[in-house]
Amino acid sequence: MARFNSREMMSPQKTALYDRHRQLGAKMTDFHGWEMPLYYTSILDEHRAVRQALGIFDISHMGQVFVTGPQASQTLNRLMTSDVSQLPQGRACYTLMLNESGGIIDDLIVYCIGPEAYLVIVNCANRAIDVAWMQSHGIGQTTIADLSEGRSIVAVQGPTACRVLEQVLDAKVTSLARFEIAPIRTMGPDACLARTGYTGSDGFELFLPDRHAVRVWDMVLAAAKPLGIQPIGLGARDTLRIEAGLRLYGTDMDSATSPWEVGLGWTVAINKPEFIGKSALVQQRQTGVTRAFVGFELSQGPVPRTGTALFAVSDGVPTRIGQVTSGTYSPVLAKPLGMGYVEPASAAPGTSVRFTVRNQWYTGTIVKLPFWKGDPRQPALANSPTPGRLTTHVDS
Repeated sequence: MARFNSREMMSPQKTALYDRHRQLGAKMTDFHGWEMPLYYTSILDEHRAVRQALGIFDISHMGQVFVTGPQASQTLNRLMTSDVSQLPQGRACYTLMLNESGGIIDDLIVYCIGPEAYLVIVNCANRAIDVAWMQSHGIGQTTIADLSEGRSIVAVQGPTACRVLEQVLDAKVTSLARFEIAPIRTMGPDACLARTGYTGSDGFELFLPDRHAVRVWDMVLAAAKPLGIQPIGLGARDTLRIEAGLRLYGTDMDSATSPWEVGLGWTVAINKPEFIGKSALVQQRQTGVTRAFVGFELSQGPVPRTGTALFAVSDGVPTRIGQVTSGTYSPVLAKPLGMGYVEPASAAPGTSVRFTVRNQWYTGTIVKLPFWKGDPRQPALANSPTPGRLTTHVDS
């Protein structure tokens, strides 16, 4: 699980939903300069709520960067590993931004929200670095603006997300496919709804001006109360993403990690004529990597902790082959899970890895990620009036 440092800054920033978190009894923590909910009831209960019913998250600490202008697509295509020039309006892609050495500056999602207009969601800890890097590599008539201030992001995740948002938004959100985005017209030109998330479950993220965030938060909680919705803190967000095999920047990858090493080579459009870091990636693909990112599970035992050494054992002799970067206990799969790096020769599914806790050896088995394979989408709710429904039109 990620570490949340309660002493990172003396005066952490607060989101527009801060008062709601305190009213709900959240245990608050300082996360990269933001005072955020760690949990409300318990991490395990909140984790189960997302997998079985529904959870609502305040992720307004994430950065929202708007890239616009006649050469916006050209700029993003130079900055990102994906071929942004092929991204149609209303679609998004998960991608990486690299340095010249092929190391990952950040992992992001780029949404094409209009002609010559893109919304880029960046990690909060990297926001200033990302914006400065993007602005320093802009091409021609491109405007790169950090518009995070005054804006919120609310995530609604779980198998009943679609049903509840159809009630609250009074819109056919089922028409949105995975990684599609549409404007919410009645909330103004800068409000959007996307079928994306960081849990592995079906769900949506709403990008809103602050003035709409509290109203949407309250209405979703009220509408989904009979379905077992819970507000979700950073703790369960971390356990959910590990269960889904999703990497965390700063924990599973950093500026010294290449896409090939971390298993994100599928984001790389290597045949693009040019992008920052391409030459380093071409060379590394030819020479090969010295480590590979894997997931492993245990039938029983302790949670693998970040930094724990991983070993292979041959003829009773342990040899270090890597280390853990993320670990958690999965309440859905009922077993400990770990992710990390090992030597490529030890990365095949079915390979045993060992580690020690308090001088006792434990054995895990490498498996193909993700650990948890996902839930089926729920059908749309029948059209029935909902008291207090927010009459909102979603274009899709």
